[in-house]
Amino acid sequence: MKTLVSCLLLALSGLAPLTAADHRPAGREYPANAPQVRYVGRTLADAGGSVSFDWTGTYLEARFTGDTFAIRVSDTGTSYYNVLLDGEPQGVATVCGRDTLISLVSGAGGGTHTLRFQKRSEGEFGRTTLHRFLLAPDGELLPAPARKARHIEFMGNSLTCGYGVEGKHADEPFEVRTENCDLAFACVTARYFDADYTLIAHSGRGAARNYGDSLSTSACTMKDKMMNTFDESPTVLWDFAKGYRPDLVVINLGSNDFSTKPHPSKEEFVKSYLRILRQLRQSYGKDMPILCLYPVGIQAPVYDYYEAVVAEAGDPHVHLLKLSPELYNRSTDLGAAWHPGISGQRKMAMCIIPHIATLMGWELEPKPVE
Repeated sequence: MKTLVSCLLLALSGLAPLTAADHRPAGREYPANAPQVRYVGRTLADAGGSVSFDWTGTYLEARFTGDTFAIRVSDTGTSYYNVLLDGEPQGVATVCGRDTLISLVSGAGGGTHTLRFQKRSEGEFGRTTLHRFLLAPDGELLPAPARKARHIEFMGNSLTCGYGVEGKHADEPFEVRTENCDLAFACVTARYFDADYTLIAHSGRGAARNYGDSLSTSACTMKDKMMNTFDESPTVLWDFAKGYRPDLVVINLGSNDFSTKPHPSKEEFVKSYLRILRQLRQSYGKDMPILCLYPVGIQAPVYDYYEAVVAEAGDPHVHLLKLSPELYNRSTDLGAAWHPGISGQRKMAMCIIPHIATLMGWELEPKPVE
């Protein structure tokens, strides 16, 4: 089995766009919004059948026959994707340029295959628009893979995004290529519970204040972004009535609020966090459990702020879990830019998983956390 992950830039000014026939025999084509393809996350389809998205972690799954699978795609920047075939990692796809042809699978052999295409980088680095799926002449898309029985939404910042998780040491500068949400605690946790997941996360964002802001509160924090279809655009609100409904929401916010001064006041922080909770209630109903994490990397002793949030919410389905600042080994568990590496992220997941199992009544199975 051979999988190709390549980025071919097409259609520069004055040149006609290349077509699939320019690269391979004419095969089966499907629009990106074909019903046989299952998207998980916040997406928007247009009248021509293209599908756009930018939130990190957004993924699609498709079952197909034939030995090849390619996509026609555009991106506003450069986005990175994990490619899995029949559950096995095949490499990283780089998506860039306008009207791009990417061969994801080549030489897969006969039979039925399942492809997963997962956005591993953040929305600020690029919004992807998928146009068409191209299969071998004898290939076809089969009915979409079944939806998982569980769905967890994670709201957070760089830790949820897997910022620098593939970096080798803390002093290594951040690069987009070392960001991989699939190795972050959220995806690790979802994988353990065999759950679908959605990541509503953006590095540097807080509940009341974003990283490095000169004011104690910021104009656009996660309380604002959480309502949007796209991470990087406030103009298209997400339709919660027609979208997915998670079984659980896990919030990991606060590190950026208190990482540098001026810190938000207790009143400012509680007010912003309560707005997040109210919006979740309005969007997902009154009974869905919400797990609020007191972050590992928080730089101020403000646990009482979180206790005040839970108390003022007066909601029996809002829960608080305090993660210890001693969770990480500062010499071996960090990746790039002083963010948790693979082992640090796994340790975080290992602390959260038992709590979720108890909260949700889900079995704690004897299997690896990875």
